[in-house]
Amino acid sequence: MIAGTSPRSGRGHEPGSPPPRRGDLAGYALVVGSYVLFSLTPVLIAWVSMPASLLLVVRYFIAAGILLVVFWRRRPLRGVLRPGVWRRFIVLATLDASQALAYFYAVRVLGVAAATFIYYLQPLWVALLAPRILHVTTERVVYLAMPAAFVGLALVLGPSFSTGGSLSVPGVTAALLAGLGFALFQIVIKKQTREVSSVSVVIVMCILDGLFLLPMALLQTGGGYALSTRDLIAVVLIGVFTTALAFTMWVDGVARVRVQHSAILGLLSAVASPVFAFVLLRQGLSAWTVAGGALILAAGAAVVLRGAGEPELEPPL
Repeated sequence: MIAGTSPRSGRGHEPGSPPPRRGDLAGYALVVGSYVLFSLTPVLIAWVSMPASLLLVVRYFIAAGILLVVFWRRRPLRGVLRPGVWRRFIVLATLDASQALAYFYAVRVLGVAAATFIYYLQPLWVALLAPRILHVTTERVVYLAMPAAFVGLALVLGPSFSTGGSLSVPGVTAALLAGLGFALFQIVIKKQTREVSSVSVVIVMCILDGLFLLPMALLQTGGGYALSTRDLIAVVLIGVFTTALAFTMWVDGVARVRVQHSAILGLLSAVASPVFAFVLLRQGLSAWTVAGGALILAAGAAVVLRGAGEPELEPPL
């Protein structure tokens, strides 16, 4: 099992002590790659006419089915019914569903830009909560990188702030709760990967998320929707690449690097989405977006290059 940090965890190197562990570069690559793939989802969604709730359900079930087939010989569902593990899955599904609903409500009330900015304050909540829940220190570089990342996010979203809703207490509260829910979701995922494999986590979460959204999808779809070839291609791409592959990469990456670091790297989605929209949909790319993206990239590079690795593993009991 993974222990808490040692008394020197997160501090500078002292004479006579072992050098601090560096971050897992493969883990960072998995996290960054997953966020790049995640960023393709809204671009593909904009390409189809399938109702959003139905698309979400189908993507989750496709992802779970693909992973079950590919990893069946590894018995990916082994151990998921242990009491502590299963209860944590219920907590994860509740957090995931509630933060999504709160975010959608915030978008409706505040507009996309304001809701997204408040939602993406989640690295701050992760930095404050992770030491208390995971017993790992939040390093100084994290607190230095966050302001740059938040300014970059504001620049990326800046052109959209003039459109949409207006600030209101319910909307801001919903956006804050959504970000807090996502922060807790990341931390609980981190704890869950200490008990079961990343693939197991993704399969169970996709099944639970799909079942949760199924009644809404059936209600909203009704009998007036006909599946088109474009919808079929898009939902398969989303299910295989931006869900099964991306979600598995993300969970495996979060398991290998500090959750405070992966939370900041999550803001890379705000950089990748406009780039994909520019390349694939020929949407404009403003100077503000480029400047904000550069700040977010610099913040991500800082935690990757200057941050410490995970604490050492204890010998198995």
